[in-house]
Parts: sequence; structure tokens; C-alpha cells
Amino acid sequence: MEVNTTALHGVLVFYPSPHRDERGLFTRTFDTAIAAEHGIDMGRLAQDSQSRSAAGVLRGLHGRGGRGEAKLVRCARGAVHDVVVDARPGSPSFGEHISLLLDDESFAHLYIPAGMLHGFQALRESDVCYRIDRPHEPGEDIAVRYDDPDLGIRWPLGDPILSARDAAAGTFAQLAG
Repeated sequence: MEVNTTALHGVLVFYPSPHRDERGLFTRTFDTAIAAEHGIDMGRLAQDSQSRSAAGVLRGLHGRGGRGEAKLVRCARGAVHDVVVDARPGSPSFGEHISLLLDDESFAHLYIPAGMLHGFQALRESDVCYRIDRPHEPGEDIAVRYDDPDLGIRWPLGDPILSARDAAAGTFAQLAG
């Protein structure tokens, strides 16, 4: 398994190494020993979740208040344009973002430490799986507009399909304020 760093401190991309033959493939999607080599303790995961999104659906930008939440995200079926925004006050990359393709071809996993905002747009019908380090507390949910001009995120598909919550989300400046 290959592990790459990103421009956002602590955000890592894991690339499994599938074994392919005439029957199909087998791949390890997570390995605690490899995660530990990169300073990640995923042994304390509290929850696995999965979403299914139609093409064009945009989910995000979401985060958690309080202690935040760390998560490991992958696209099990389909393809998504995935975005992470650093919302950690005092971080050298505060307010910056990265984007990458998560799909069912590369099997890439994205490790997102606590204090980040996360979102994605489904490029085709897609299933996204999340491993989260603590139980969900709805009262701590944070949402920032996907099209906040201060963030300057470029989404690949126009006219995204949004939830009412995401359509009404505030700005990054309001969150940081």
C-alpha cells in the first residue's frame, strides 16, 4: 500500500495494491499497521457509514465542532470529486483546500484529521464509505457553502444537487469568525 502526503498537514491518501487475475481482484482496503507507521491510530474507530449519491449530487462542506472528527473516506462504487478544507485555527494551511478523485478503480482512501471540512460531488452514481473515530453528534454538525468565493473551490459539474441544509449553509468567514 502506497501512502502519499498532501498540501494539507495530516491529510493522507492511501493507495491499496489490488491483486488481479482472471476472476477479478482482491485488495486490502485498510491496514492498521500501515496507518500507525504514519501516526494514525484508527483502532479507535467508532462508526462506519455509507452514502449513495446520484450523479451531480454535492455533499458538503461538512465538519464537526467540539473535538471534531477524524475519518477515513473511500469511494466503493463510482467516482467522486473529493474536497478537504483545512478549518483548524492556527494551522499553516488554514483556509486552504485540496481536491482529488476517489473512485472504484484506484481504491484510494483519504485520511482526514479532526478540524477539517469535507465534501464531494458524485461524477456518476457513487457509494462513499466513511470510517469515523467517534459517534455522530448532530448538535456538533458544521456546514459551509460549497461555492463560498473565499474558498475558490472548483467543482467539476455545474448545477449541483444539494440538500436543503447544504443550500442554506453559511460561509467559511462566518465559521472562522
